[in-house]
Amino acid sequence: MTAPVPTPASPLASRPAVETDVLVIGSGAGGLSAAVTAAYHGLRVVVVEKAEVCGGATAWSGGWAWTPGNPLAKADGVDEDPEQFRTYLRHRLGDRYDAARIDAFLEAVPHMVGFFEDKTALQFTPGAKIRDIYGKTPGAGTGHRSVGPAPINARRLSRRVRKLLRGQLYETSFLGMGIMAGPDLTTFLSASQGSVKGLAYAAWRVGRHVLDLAVHRRGMQLVNGTALVGRLLQSAEDLGVDVRVSTPAVRLTTDPSGRVAGAVVGGPEGGYEIKAARGVVLAAGGFPNDVERRRALFPKTPTGREHWTLAPKETSGDGITLGESVGAHFVADVESPAAWCPVSLIPYRSGRVGTFPHIMDRAKPGSIGVRRDGRRFVNEANGYYDYVSALVAATPEGEAAESWQIADSRFVRKYPLGMSKPLPVPLFPYLRSGYLKRGRTLEELAAACGIDPAGLRETVERFNEGARVGADPEFERGETEFNRYGGDPKVGPNPSLAPIEKGPFYAVKVVPGSFGTFAGLAADGRARVLRADGTAIDGLYVAGNDQASVMGGFYPAGGINLGPALTFGYVAGRDMAGAGRYEDDGSLPAAHARA
Repeated sequence: MTAPVPTPASPLASRPAVETDVLVIGSGAGGLSAAVTAAYHGLRVVVVEKAEVCGGATAWSGGWAWTPGNPLAKADGVDEDPEQFRTYLRHRLGDRYDAARIDAFLEAVPHMVGFFEDKTALQFTPGAKIRDIYGKTPGAGTGHRSVGPAPINARRLSRRVRKLLRGQLYETSFLGMGIMAGPDLTTFLSASQGSVKGLAYAAWRVGRHVLDLAVHRRGMQLVNGTALVGRLLQSAEDLGVDVRVSTPAVRLTTDPSGRVAGAVVGGPEGGYEIKAARGVVLAAGGFPNDVERRRALFPKTPTGREHWTLAPKETSGDGITLGESVGAHFVADVESPAAWCPVSLIPYRSGRVGTFPHIMDRAKPGSIGVRRDGRRFVNEANGYYDYVSALVAATPEGEAAESWQIADSRFVRKYPLGMSKPLPVPLFPYLRSGYLKRGRTLEELAAACGIDPAGLRETVERFNEGARVGADPEFERGETEFNRYGGDPKVGPNPSLAPIEKGPFYAVKVVPGSFGTFAGLAADGRARVLRADGTAIDGLYVAGNDQASVMGGFYPAGGINLGPALTFGYVAGRDMAGAGRYEDDGSLPAAHARA
């Protein structure tokens, strides 16, 4: 193969070149993981970020990462044979099971968790009760295969880190206050059901948040993705990583042999070159905001604009375009081009439209999703990926992919329905804006939403008949541990099912969205970027959503974006450093090890 011609000097390069060992383009989980790992091994690292703040889509995520075999699980006495993980993935991925990359991921995952837990400011909490989505599949896990970032008060972060950190996504917060899945969320929801403990807890959390807003002009208790990014940024600062925001990568540079040698970047004071002696990592967040790629690859998106992503606007495919410019192979042949999530659109008085992810409400008992014909199309309590996949498949060509999440008056006062909150939060703001639809009868609700009234009435009556005895013959909702965990344990005989029968009735319109993209640059088990012929591009690595999904475009478990992002970032950092033995040496995290 002919070596690429060296990149000529850029007219933007008006400042002296910066010399470093590693250049990371992007500051989400994958990029910061690579940066921290490389810096721990003594390399000089520069991170450039296009936005004014760091974190990308990671900062707006739930923060949970799928990490099978992690040491926190072992510390809790759960030591699974890795063949169980392979069995599960083989059944879920089918022909898209890439044994070499899966093995690389499974080997590195436990050490990645152990490294960050033992050596950095990133501390984890175990996902002891988080189940794999497809509980009937051989090898499926019933807990301990995930970790999330331990919550942290922002006062423990440096002032610079707090300034660099992207804030909590407003739509997934309560008045800007993040709520963590698990005990935090459960206790909050219990307040709407009259729990004295829940009411006291909610009052304490909200009161502290209001005080933080008054004193610091921001929420200080960080959870979910903001905690993950905050801890990674603090780890990077502790290790001397140079983080530069408002600094987009313009193009990659190569040396006479064709090796990627750095990049030309823009900046507040003009463009300049950064030379990277050990390598460049592409981790710019995939292409969820690239309208043209969406149009070409996303189903039921004829113009590219019939899709609503939960990723920040800066995730416009820069990393992928940079990789392609030096011969990288873009893998579009995946099961799904994106990590689907059903979303609803919130109209604000300012004219802004917010995007709310329907993660939790679908699984609560007493709500179903229907299309305009009034028919259900999916097991609503399965994963968010399944909901959108089924909606797209059920939508005839030429028709908009949209559904309505339906519930009754009891549901909306006990649980969230989209952005609307349960008691004691009033419903009228959501009704006034048109976000929430209401009808005294199912037929009246159907008319307000444009749903076939006869189809909706028939569907609800059939669903109610099964729900009263804890069964869903049509979609088997509530038959897996994942479904039941997402329900309400106080509801029986099935925590995922309850009849929809007490008017007035409510609905929220749901449309296709995504957390990020699965199509991306080809990579090997060392996170090196590959050409179409399978050869590696010297000096170029990829992590996060810029990398083609190791799961082949499937979504077998929650956290399969962040788990591989953190892991392959870690792998890339070690590879550039030439690291030998794993940093954790196979030991359990001291904070979690049993006596």
